[in-house]
Amino acid sequence: MPRPGSVPDATPAPAPSGEPATAAPAIAPLRIGNASGFYGDRFAAVREMLTGGPLDVLTGDYLAELTMLILARDRLKDPKLGYAKVFLRQLEECLGLAVERGVRIVVNAGGLNPGQLAERISELADRQGIALRVAQVTGDDLLDRAGEFTQSGGLLAANAYLGAWGIAECLREGADLVVTGRVTDAALVAGPAAAHFGWGPQDLDALAGAVVAGHVLECGAQATGGNYAFFTEHDVTRPGFPLAELHADGSSVITKHPGTGGAVTLGTVTAQLLYETGGARYLGPDVTARLDSVRLDQVGPDRVRISGVRGEAPPPTLKVGLNRIGGWRNEVVFVLTGLDIEAKAELVRTQLEQALTPEQRPAELRWTLARTDRSDAPTEQQASALLQLTVRDQDQAKVGRAVSSAAVELALAGYPGFHLTAPPGPGAPYGVFEAVHLDAKLVEHWAVLPDGTRRAIPPAAASATPVAVPDADLPAPLPAGPTRRVPLGRLAGARSGDKGGDANLGVWVRTEDAWRWLAHTLTVSQLRQLLPETADLPITRHVLPKLRAVNFVIEGLLGEGVGAQVRFDPQAKALGEWLRSRTLDIPEVLL
Repeated sequence: MPRPGSVPDATPAPAPSGEPATAAPAIAPLRIGNASGFYGDRFAAVREMLTGGPLDVLTGDYLAELTMLILARDRLKDPKLGYAKVFLRQLEECLGLAVERGVRIVVNAGGLNPGQLAERISELADRQGIALRVAQVTGDDLLDRAGEFTQSGGLLAANAYLGAWGIAECLREGADLVVTGRVTDAALVAGPAAAHFGWGPQDLDALAGAVVAGHVLECGAQATGGNYAFFTEHDVTRPGFPLAELHADGSSVITKHPGTGGAVTLGTVTAQLLYETGGARYLGPDVTARLDSVRLDQVGPDRVRISGVRGEAPPPTLKVGLNRIGGWRNEVVFVLTGLDIEAKAELVRTQLEQALTPEQRPAELRWTLARTDRSDAPTEQQASALLQLTVRDQDQAKVGRAVSSAAVELALAGYPGFHLTAPPGPGAPYGVFEAVHLDAKLVEHWAVLPDGTRRAIPPAAASATPVAVPDADLPAPLPAGPTRRVPLGRLAGARSGDKGGDANLGVWVRTEDAWRWLAHTLTVSQLRQLLPETADLPITRHVLPKLRAVNFVIEGLLGEGVGAQVRFDPQAKALGEWLRSRTLDIPEVLL
């Protein structure tokens, strides 16, 4: 099995006199697997991926916007923390297995402290008697420089999203394990691919193909049937984790180890391609991948080929994620049972707000009534609705005892059947996420090699003025005919998620006739009607005909990001499923 970075010599040896020269040996495909899609993913996945079948590289994505806030709070408590501690525990039982099988490991588990994690890994290897060459990628942490480009008050973390070349440099220099801080999720795949195939920054199409493969792998089991709209069609009780067979031209086959659960289909891969993306251009620090060029083909059971991906120069700026403490929040959930639900809700709102003096009143009070009740219910729970009060303020005292006391004091003086889902707490800090963009030349990118040498990685050559992507051609509308009022999900799949305060919502269908209908029906105006929460928000629709998909970016739906917890579904994970449950007049020929 080839080692990443060991590129065969492309120049054939001289042939003996009178014999024809042999062709240069082809570079073997690179098998890259994923064992983590987030901090808290399946602990056993590292072992499962190492033992389930052949693998060259194992990656793990442990970071997200909320994770960076969690790690920043860890680092505040102890400067030696700030990394994903679970990865170290996974290595304790699997490091020897990885080395024995010749599998290199690339993870972003370093978080805010990759140097400390690299040191701990080296100590672990020494204790286990394992010779291990550990490298790291740094330079993303800009907290000490944050005053140059943002207000630094309350700031806990400021990290640039670095690209693949630091990872590639570490692997080319013989690293067995590479720990990074905040790199793009796809860089975990693009870096090993670049090292293995000898790509340079000019190989834009190949890099774009690797980035697309990396985007499919980055969320783990979401590519193998997890969180999949049509989950009833497959056994997803315990889906396996995905892997990609990458080729020298950047094309790949997405698959999984034999015998593992779940499925790899055009649908599961399409769903993940739409996750947390926007328009046709998928921007990154190494390359801009054109999602409107992606071709998917089912080439076998649990095997989907990705090909045709075009790449363009990256933008001249890097995204920098900022996490700060936004203030304090608290919540109380009142249970309203039986008759007169609306009147009970109005009574508790009036009583509680009157109980708060002007000095005690938080800056923000938000009431949300969820009518989970049903009439003539066979159980008490089914007869009950939930009224949630969420409060936020810069002063902890205003969200703590004052609110908690006002709620509890209503217990014997409020609506009939008064009770809460849980006793009120003292309140907790909430986080705010913001993304800014900084000139890539102002961000240092370092590969710290196994021997301790620090090597600077220059920024990629960028394009400041990319050519505008032309509007996608819509297919001819489906001819008029009989329709039936049914949920959209009878026909379409969806996948949704968060990007800071914005939500992404991708919707796709599986046949050309269904695409002819969807492309003309699911407009921004129609989406606003189906999802009233979006009615007053800016929405952009992107059309991706090759994927038979439309992708919506809904600005501001999530307020200040997941850490602020401003919405019932703070990461918009179920936004797509809400949309699929809404009814439309759908042509009977499609049902």
